Amino acid sequence: MPLEAPLEPVAARVADLNARYRHHSATAVLEHALSDAQVGRIALVSSFGAESVALLHMVSVIDRSLPVLFLETQMLFPETLAYQREVADRLGLSDVRLLTPDRTEVFLRDPEGELHLADPDGCCRLRKIEPLEDALERFDAWITGRKRFQGGMRTAMEFFEADGAARIKVNPLAHWAPGDVADYIANNRLPRHPLVTKGFPSIGCAPCTSRVAEGEDPRAGRWRGRSKRECGIHFINGKAVRAA
Repeated sequence: MPLEAPLEPVAARVADLNARYRHHSATAVLEHALSDAQVGRIALVSSFGAESVALLHMVSVIDRSLPVLFLETQMLFPETLAYQREVADRLGLSDVRLLTPDRTEVFLRDPEGELHLADPDGCCRLRKIEPLEDALERFDAWITGRKRFQGGMRTAMEFFEADGAARIKVNPLAHWAPGDVADYIANNRLPRHPLVTKGFPSIGCAPCTSRVAEGEDPRAGRWRGRSKRECGIHFINGKAVRAA
């Protein structure tokens, strides 16, 4: 059996992919990402949060066996854990992998489960960034559900991004508007996360997620009262560097 040709450098592949698929739809970008040799081995990373079901459904239509990496931080809402099982079963996703923090590291760095109070970046690194980095060692690319309208560092992202020098990040929904997500979920009769109707439009770990009042930014309930806006998994090399 012939050996596969080595992949080109990440930056070159990202530029080529964006040039070729710049004007494609979200579904087309996702389909190409799962089959284009320039992308390589790929997985979907999903929080099974407020809007996750749209992208999960797209994947289930194209390839239900695609690896889905779910960060089970051990601090999630019970509703999120139940929702993850419901969605995976309903969509027939056959390879959902639960990523949990290393037990020894949790014992050493967060034995009382209160690290998020003193060092939320450190807690995210322990419970999200490090488990994901370990899991992604097996892949050349990963798919995210990020969208430009979410603001911050996401406003100018493309369909394909370089994730350091190691792999590619694929954002099929980059150009979607809030209404596109809601319409897709409604049109396909997909189950909503139970906390959405209770005032949680953006859902993370329970200790660091609060209800959002009418008129507030949808992500206002994440790390409320702190300058922190991202968990860190979408920064280069996993470093939670603040945006200017």
